[in-house]
Amino acid sequence: MTGKSGESAMPATVYLLGLCIFAMATSEFMVAGMMPSLAAALGVGLPAVGNLVSAYAASVVLGGPALIWLLRSARRKHSLIGLLLLFLAGQVLGALAGDYGQMLWSRLICGVAQSAFIGVAVALAAELVGEHRVARAAALVLNGLMLASVAGLPLAAWVDQNWGWRVSFWLVAGMVALAAAGIAALTPSGVRPQTLSLDEEGRRLARPSLWAAYLSSGLIIGAVFAAFTYLAPLFTRVSGFAASTLPWLFAAYGLATVLGNLFSGRLADSHTRAVLRGGLLVLLAALVALASLAQWQTATVICALLLGLAGLPMNPAMVARVVRAGGSGPMVNSLHVSVVNLGLMLGSWGGGALLDAGWSLRAPVWLGAALAALALLSLWLDRAGHSWQVTGSSAGLPR
Repeated sequence: MTGKSGESAMPATVYLLGLCIFAMATSEFMVAGMMPSLAAALGVGLPAVGNLVSAYAASVVLGGPALIWLLRSARRKHSLIGLLLLFLAGQVLGALAGDYGQMLWSRLICGVAQSAFIGVAVALAAELVGEHRVARAAALVLNGLMLASVAGLPLAAWVDQNWGWRVSFWLVAGMVALAAAGIAALTPSGVRPQTLSLDEEGRRLARPSLWAAYLSSGLIIGAVFAAFTYLAPLFTRVSGFAASTLPWLFAAYGLATVLGNLFSGRLADSHTRAVLRGGLLVLLAALVALASLAQWQTATVICALLLGLAGLPMNPAMVARVVRAGGSGPMVNSLHVSVVNLGLMLGSWGGGALLDAGWSLRAPVWLGAALAALALLSLWLDRAGHSWQVTGSSAGLPR
C-alpha cells in the first residue's frame, strides 16, 4: 500500500506500538496529577509521592538496559508481549496498593518494563520500515509519549477527581492488556535477532559518535525539562495568568509538541542534523526570550508554543542519529532511553536546586537555555570531529 508520494504506508504495528507507549507514559505521568489523593490514601506527605516519580525515572535509567540484555536473543514480538505483561503486573500492583511500599514496587516494575519496551519497540520499528524511514517510524511510536502528556495525564487526573485514583490505575491496566492482545494478534513473529557477543556489543557501544549522540540527547531533554517542570508557577506568579487557565496553556503546549513531533518525523530521516541544529536554535531562542520576557503574557504564550514545537519533537532526529551511530539494536535504544531520562532528572533537579538556593522562577528557564547552548555546542564539536577524520571529503559525514 502506498501513499500519494508513492511511499509505502507504515505497518499497523508501528501505530500499535505508539498506543502501547501512550498507555505506559500515561501511567508514568499520572502520579504527578493525583499527588494529593495518593498522599492521603497511602498516609505519606507530598514529597514522598514525588519520590515515586523519581523512583520511576531511576528504574528507567538503570533497569531497562539490564532487562534488554536478558532478552537479547528473544524474538521482538515475544519480548514485547513479555514486557507488556510485566508492566501490567506492576500496574495492577499499583491499583491494589494498600501502602507506600507496594506503590513504590509498582513504580519500579513499570519503569523497568517501559524502558526496555521502548528499546525493543524502536528496534522493531526500524526492522519493519528500514533505516531510511526509522525517524518517521520513531516519531509515530514516540508520539505516544506526547499524547500521554496532552490527553492521558489530564484524563487520569479527571478520573481521579470523579471516581478515585484506583480507577485511573485500572483503566491504564486495561489499555495495556488490550495493547498486549493487539501485539499478539498483529505483530509478525519475525526471525530471531542475531545475538551479539559481549565483546561485539561492547565495541558497538564504545563508538565515540554514539556517545556524542547520547550526550546531545541528554542535554536537549535536560534543557526542555529544566524549564517545563516549573512552567506552572512561572505562568501564574511571573506572567500573571489565573490558575484556571493552566489546563488550557498546557493543552496548547502539548498540541504544539504533537504537531512538532509529526513534522520532525517527516524530515529527520533525510535531514537529521539540520532538524537538530534548527530545533536547538529555536529552543535556545525560546528559552532566552521566555526567561527575559515572562512578565508579558503574549510573549510567554508564544515562547511556550515554540518550546513545544522545537523541544521534545527533536526526538525522531535524536533516534535517527543514535541508530546511524550505533545500529538499531534494543540495547543501543534502551541506553538512549536511559540517557534521555537521566537528562530529564538532572534538568528538573537542577531547576529545583536553583529555586531552593533562592533564585527566581526565571532561573530554571535560564538553566534550560544554558543546557540548550551546550547541546548545540556538542552537535558542532561532533560534526567538527567527523570533518577532521574525513580530511577534506564530506562523504560519510552524518547528515
